[in-house]
Amino acid sequence: MLRPLLARRPGRRTVILVLLTALITLAAVAALRGPEYDEGYTVFVTAGTPRPAWPSVPFRAGAVRHYFRGGAAPGRIVTLLRRTDVHPPLYFWLAAAWRRMVGFGLLRLRLLSVLLSLLALGAVGAIAAEAGLPPAAAMALTLGCYGFAYTGAVARGFALAQALSVGGVWLLLRAARRDRAWSALAGGLALGAAGFSNYLAVFVGCAALLWLFAAELRRPALWLAAGVGFLLFLPGDFFFFLAQRDSRIGQFAPFATGPAVARLARDAAAAILGGLPLYLSGVGRVAAEMVLAFGLVALVLLIAGRWRHIGMRGTRTLFAMAALAPPAGLVVLGLVFDTRPFEIRYLAFALPFLALLAAGAFAATRGGGKWLGLMLAVQAAAVAGLAVMPQTMQPQGVTARAAAARAGPDGLVLLPRGNDGVGVVGAFITAAPDWLHVLIVRDTTAEAAIRARAAPYPRVILAMLGVDASSRATLPHLLGAFQGARCWRQADRESHIIVFIRTCRTHQGSAVHHGAFTHF
Repeated sequence: MLRPLLARRPGRRTVILVLLTALITLAAVAALRGPEYDEGYTVFVTAGTPRPAWPSVPFRAGAVRHYFRGGAAPGRIVTLLRRTDVHPPLYFWLAAAWRRMVGFGLLRLRLLSVLLSLLALGAVGAIAAEAGLPPAAAMALTLGCYGFAYTGAVARGFALAQALSVGGVWLLLRAARRDRAWSALAGGLALGAAGFSNYLAVFVGCAALLWLFAAELRRPALWLAAGVGFLLFLPGDFFFFLAQRDSRIGQFAPFATGPAVARLARDAAAAILGGLPLYLSGVGRVAAEMVLAFGLVALVLLIAGRWRHIGMRGTRTLFAMAALAPPAGLVVLGLVFDTRPFEIRYLAFALPFLALLAAGAFAATRGGGKWLGLMLAVQAAAVAGLAVMPQTMQPQGVTARAAAARAGPDGLVLLPRGNDGVGVVGAFITAAPDWLHVLIVRDTTAEAAIRARAAPYPRVILAMLGVDASSRATLPHLLGAFQGARCWRQADRESHIIVFIRTCRTHQGSAVHHGAFTHF
């Protein structure tokens, strides 16, 4: 059954089936997962308002939808990114154009990442064919990686950077095999553009260029052309990076060797085989981490044991360098800036090249089809969990739906503003119905003021979303404003929401109006 996947020249139907499976899988992940913190930055920057001026009084969710729409011009995006973000502009330019063309919903924006990920998978298959590896198996293994499926469906710049990185490596490989300087130049440009989409993609670009230089030392036209194409984007990278370098200080914990190595190993295993340890706690988490660690070690040993039989000579070195470059680069960043910048999504750039090595190892192993089937089954279960398990998702979306169900048309939801009013509020409002009444609360808002604004409502639902430093600091104020307060009684408590009922009548009666905002 899996034999066609391990063929070095698979039929067109096999490749189409893999791509169709990828389309369905990634589209399902995009449709089923709740909105995320970082996606708010994408939406608001491309809409031209990176930090919306949320009302200071209760409002209906539908009254602020205009902040989520609109398309900023490229020059405006440049200014906003340099002032308010930590990313280069290429993805944001493309996303703004895409939104003007297809509309402003989050799912529509995520579909851009899905299409870019399909291009990346096509490039993986092209690399495999160029290197004498089974293309369909390499594509299927890449798709099955938890980190690839996640970054391939989220509305961020990872998918564009991934497609450009893999495409750039394919062009360099073709240049080396066919002695074509124009292909080398195109490959360098693609790798440079990948870094202009996400800074971390630079690690793969540097590894690929270093391989080309070492492999083609006697053909300087190739590596010079590739280097020129890559270097053309570096001034732009520095133009943005130098302006943004102090934007997210404190985002990660300080570097410590032991915890850093453990976190990197855990996230690497999760990126390939599934993020199950992130969903569990206690003994279950430890057991899951051990299973994933065993799977990662077994995969590495398989690749090492079949090393000489993986593809054409020289190409396996390229794939190994490209797979090791992202984790090694993150370690260097951690040492230089005294942080632990290790996350599954940051390791996603290594996954296509690890999948290429794994596909070659399975093809060179007796009974490799069975082992390939086992790995794909594990990956499929992990990706299914990514799509449907609430534990794998951020809580803003499910909290918005639960709060709306408890609030009804005459209740009020109190929502922490968070660090800058983007990650918490943006994701919550995205999932909230238009009629839901919301009050955004800062961490400096006095408890008496919170009660005064909530007094006309018969029910108050506290959205206990502590997903950044400021929102965590706000939660005690939300709870303190009502717990034990006169005229308020706690009626229920669920995951991330607490319901309070007003027990005293007010001479104002109901303050719920049908206008855009409710003032007191």
